[in-house]
This record gives sequence, structure tokens and C-alpha cells, in this order.
Amino acid sequence: MESSTHTLNNLFAQLGLPSEDSAIQSFIQTHNHLAGNLALSEAPFWTPAQAAFLREEILKDADWAEVIDQLNARLHA
Repeated sequence: MESSTHTLNNLFAQLGLPSEDSAIQSFIQTHNHLAGNLALSEAPFWTPAQAAFLREEILKDADWAEVIDQLNARLHA
């Protein structure tokens, strides 16, 4: 079975967000002030569907988990 590697661009597209590099950078700059104790999926800017996707993929340790962790780190900077 092949393991897929996802990028931030893929993740943003999966979440239904603009996925160009400049749009991702802008999103991160706008939202990178998350409190250390706030789970990424609990951030107020996600839709319920986006939050559920993020939460479920981390809980399942799915192939999206690594890139979600990367986004989490960047938004908690």
C-alpha cells in the first residue's frame, strides 16, 4: 500500500480554502496567534466541517496528520 504525502497546499484545498502559497501565507499571518492550550480544531475561524476534518484526521493519525501538525505549529507561533 502506498503512503501519500500531503502538502499545506493540499490541506488547504481539502479544507476548501485558497491553496496558493501566497493565500496560505496570508492565512497563517492572520491567524497565527492561537493560545497554546487551544487545539487547532477548536480555533474559531474553522467551519464545523473543517474542524471535524482536522480533529478526525489527527485522532486517526491518518496520512493528513503530519501536515496538520505543521499547520498547528505555525498557527501557535
